[in-house]
Amino acid sequence: MIITTTRQHHLRQHLPGRTTARAAGSVEHQAALAARLTARDKWLLALLHEHRVLTSTQIQDAAFPSSRSTRQRLRELYLWRAVSRFQPFRPLGSAPMHYVLGPAGAAVLAAEHGLEVKDLGYRHDRAMAIAHNQRLAHTVGVADFFTSLIALSRRRDPVRRGEGVTAWWSETRCARHFGDLVIPDAYGRWRSATGELEFFLEFDTGSESLTKVARKLLAYARLADSTRIATPVLFWLPTSRREAGARSALACIHADLDQTAGVPVATAAADLLDAATACPSPADEVWLPLNATSSTRTSPRYALGELTRTWPTLVPAADLDDGIAPTSGQTVAYRLPPPAPTPPDATPTRTRRPES
Repeated sequence: MIITTTRQHHLRQHLPGRTTARAAGSVEHQAALAARLTARDKWLLALLHEHRVLTSTQIQDAAFPSSRSTRQRLRELYLWRAVSRFQPFRPLGSAPMHYVLGPAGAAVLAAEHGLEVKDLGYRHDRAMAIAHNQRLAHTVGVADFFTSLIALSRRRDPVRRGEGVTAWWSETRCARHFGDLVIPDAYGRWRSATGELEFFLEFDTGSESLTKVARKLLAYARLADSTRIATPVLFWLPTSRREAGARSALACIHADLDQTAGVPVATAAADLLDAATACPSPADEVWLPLNATSSTRTSPRYALGELTRTWPTLVPAADLDDGIAPTSGQTVAYRLPPPAPTPPDATPTRTRRPES
């Protein structure tokens, strides 16, 4: 435009461009990334491989101190083809940028674990296909659940010191472990002052009938009977009205189980979160156990960490072990161990060498 003058010296330098697809797979580009990628970058690449897609807001909640630092670093990773991105259509407003693992990032991730890219089950076109997948909103919603918990633990609030996510498995990893009986939307662990709670998450978007949602308890009952381990199942619903309907359907199925204690159940609704708080998250007092009885509490709802008190017969969570080693040379998606749910410490800013 005529009102924005471009100065001549600005034209003397090449604008930073994105690495071409051919160059992203070259040895030279991999060598260049070795000097650029931090431990937090590599952690983010592993997280994207595990959970398929994360928004810029979720990445900021999980790993960065501000939106500015998030945008700057993600732009650099995008230009290096470590990540790829897309922005879904919204009829009103604009959606946040969505990020998936890029070809250069997949090469780095595979090399770090002594594998070929094909051993990861990675293809760039398949990674980008999530942009048109009908389950995109569901996948992003599950990530919202956990990244809000991670953001809460990163606040270093002295009142909630020691709380944090200690495990976060994707639906694909859960399917590999429990798929012959049940496929949870995620598996997680939450550490608090009252102990460590492990749970399966069922994230409801309102697209399924409540009868179908409730019948999932039958599969969890078979899993509990097979493993002899009672693992709580947490149902996260979009509204309190739908939660009320879901609780009625769940109660009917739960009452007919042979061992009701083997499938502890609690429900919560997203509209119960207080948006006025500094960091609203599923760790707040929004959970209502299915078998809740009257107590001296002023509120019938429990915080996430307090749910262990409502199920006193729960066995403490054992050490987490992915435990499945694929056959050598076999191409199996998600061969990597699950990444830590919290990022490593940020790399300190480099200081200039003092002049002699």
